[in-house]
Amino acid sequence: MPELPEMETYKKLLNEKISGNVISHVIVNREKTININVEPFQQQLLNKKVLQVKRRAKHLIFELDSGMNLLLHLMLGGWIYFGNEQDEPDRTKQVILSFPEGNLYFIGLRLGYLHLLNPQQLQGKLSEIGQEPLDPNFTYDSFLQLIASRRGMLKTTLINQSFLAGIGNCYSDEICFQAKLKPTNKFNDLNELQTKNLYHSIITILQSGIQQGGYMDSPFTNNDPLTGGYRTLVYDKEGQPCPRCNTPIILEHVSSKKTFYCRICQL
Repeated sequence: MPELPEMETYKKLLNEKISGNVISHVIVNREKTININVEPFQQQLLNKKVLQVKRRAKHLIFELDSGMNLLLHLMLGGWIYFGNEQDEPDRTKQVILSFPEGNLYFIGLRLGYLHLLNPQQLQGKLSEIGQEPLDPNFTYDSFLQLIASRRGMLKTTLINQSFLAGIGNCYSDEICFQAKLKPTNKFNDLNELQTKNLYHSIITILQSGIQQGGYMDSPFTNNDPLTGGYRTLVYDKEGQPCPRCNTPIILEHVSSKKTFYCRICQL
């Protein structure tokens, strides 16, 4: 599932391609992907300009010059591609938005969605999401306040979107590895050094993921040089040697979530 770095990568590439451009055609192949009937959805998008694309947690927000917003959540298996009829992926497209320079294909939205919302609806939809971990206001002191009453495991807490925005299965494992902490450790058992390491690891790993284009290797365009450059350290590496100590990475299910870590150097 795309997480903060993947969605931040999409945001950057989308703003380069479609910001300031007008939607010239709208195709909806799966009505369950959208939140209103197909005809009014198309009418409210047609000939509207995309002012900019923003990110909030794992969501993308397409701001339109009409004052409305498209809220995208890719969920599991979703991705987007910008191209044309000559290079479009041979996959089912749930929604297609056409622009002067190409088409934006929304693919694999079996669980994901693309909803048209007014500002009040958008605010309500995102109201329970926690702080952005790369926001300048996310300081170590604010992190201490955030975890002051936390008793849960690192894994389950880090992926809780009301705790922090945008972290999921992959980057929670990467963060714990960077901090040399087992994902099954509990927040209230961390000492001061471990807490500082965890805080800095959150920022370091997410920034690294963004700089390297995230871990998902589905390209955004046919000549996309950025997407998928991040190479995970432990996530999805079961049985492979730990980058620090060469001990085989193990897989454990934590609250039904696949969790990868080193049993030797993560304490």
